Formats: sequence, structure tokens, C-alpha cells
Amino acid sequence: MKAYLLYEAGGPDNLLLGEAQKPTLKNGEVLVKVKAIGINPADTIYRNSPAFITALFGEYRPAVLGWDISGEIVEKAEGTDGFDVGDAVFALLPNARGYAEFVAVNAKMLARKPGHISFEEAAALPMAGLTAWQPLVRGMNIKKGDKILIHAASGGVGHYAVQMAKHLGAEVIATSSAKNRDFVMALGADRHIDYQSENFWEVIDNVDFVFDSVGGDVLEHSIGVVKPGGTIISILALTNENLKIKAKEKNVNLSLWGMQPNGDDLRAIADLISKGTIRPHIAKIYPFAAMAEAHAQVETRRTAGKIVLTV
Repeated sequence: MKAYLLYEAGGPDNLLLGEAQKPTLKNGEVLVKVKAIGINPADTIYRNSPAFITALFGEYRPAVLGWDISGEIVEKAEGTDGFDVGDAVFALLPNARGYAEFVAVNAKMLARKPGHISFEEAAALPMAGLTAWQPLVRGMNIKKGDKILIHAASGGVGHYAVQMAKHLGAEVIATSSAKNRDFVMALGADRHIDYQSENFWEVIDNVDFVFDSVGGDVLEHSIGVVKPGGTIISILALTNENLKIKAKEKNVNLSLWGMQPNGDDLRAIADLISKGTIRPHIAKIYPFAAMAEAHAQVETRRTAGKIVLTV
């Protein structure tokens, strides 16, 4: 089968289209013919890091990256009750290997593709959707009317976070550039702040929650706008110990939330998609042959929504 092979860490051009062995199924797995692949910032970070690649794949090379896929089941092993050949599905692959024509997926990690969305939209969901869903649902006890500040609201994770927070009943204040204001407001945000022309910490205060995907000074200033007893969850590593001290002094809960592959959570998101509560937004669809270009676009960190490849 065709797959993108990574022999050594480096730039997008290090992803080489070649031949790989078609997966052999284990008990509990299905074989999915991949129709679309979602590209995340994590894909580019792993591609560029020898340490991350080794942590995931050991010393074996070439590695095959890729976590977000959608497609059709073409074969199934024992222990996969509930799924049949021909089912349209999507998944987050815990061990990557998604940049390929076929992938083996544990049935527990699968979600059915809602009928009204495309394979491309389904592939845009798993990692970014789970990265938003888990902190909002599990890490924040959001009640109707609570105020939440969502940074980078037009991004792959942020655009899901806005929609999910509104679903949970929150009043959403969202930051992005001015050019993405209409997009963010259309997602359901109640207020928009252009981070390039306004300092959010000068125009808002007393929020209950902050969802941070920026870090640095943005995270530090966020501590000052949260009410005592409020919560900030960042999806980036908290490397500055002083921020934890500052948050504690203000009686603000500050924590890191790392996304965990979880089939139940993914199926909960799929249910909201089916009901029309959440909708993926795709910035651009690339052909399978344009993997390097897709990675380069994601690395600009200026994408509104998601980047997807069609296989």
C-alpha cells in the first residue's frame, strides 16, 4: 500500500511517499480503507523531533505518522461486534500510522461517521475535537451562564471549543485576529476580541473559565481576568513555575490538560455532530500527493479551522 515514510526527523519534505506493508489485523481490530486524513500541529511537531519519533516508534524506521483518519471498513477480525464491512467510520489512532491507504484500528476507538458530513469533515474531528472536549467537559464544571474566555478561537481546536462551550451553556468570549471575527462569531461566540488591536486583560474581567492554547504572556495575563475560584486549563505544557504560584495567590485553578485517545468521547462528539450542534470547518483540502504542502500550511499557525488530505 502507499504510505508516507519518515526515515529521519526534519522538514515537510522528509515525508516520502512510498510502499509499506498492509496491516495484519489482531483480535478486536478492523481494517479501514482511508478516505481522508486530518493534519494537526502535533503532526508537524513529531515530524520535526527525533526524540518524539523515537518515543513513539522506538528505533524502527521508517515511521508512519498520522493520527486522524476517516474511511470505510473493508475487513474485520474477531471481537469487533457492532461494526461491519462497509461502515463509514473515523478515529484517532493512538499509535499514529495514519498516513497510509489502509490502517488497522481497534474497534473501541472507532466512531461512526454521521451521514450528513463528508469523510474530509470526519477526518478533521478526532484530535482537535478531543483536545477541546475533554478539558471543557471533564476539567470544567460549566453551568449555564458561566463566562469562558477561549483563546485562538479560530484555530483547529479553538473553533470546536467555542461550539462546545456554547452547547454547555456558557457565555463565550473569544480571541482571534480581526480577519477571523465573522467566522468566530458565526460559531456562536458572544463577544470577540481582536488580539492584535486590543489587550484582552484591559477589556474583560471576572470570567469563570479560560481555555488556553497559546501559552506565554497570554496565559500569564489570563490569570488576572479570572474570578477567585475560577479555572484556567491550558493544553500547552506549563513550563513557568511562577505562573502556578501567581495563580495560587489569586485562588485560580491553573492546570495542564493533555488529550487522551478515547472512543467514548469521540462517539459523544459524533453524536453532537449528528444533531447539528457542532460542525467541523475545513480551511483547505489537499490531495494525498501534497502532504508536504499541508504540513507547511499547518506550521504557519494561521489556519482558520482544519487542514485535511483526501486519499
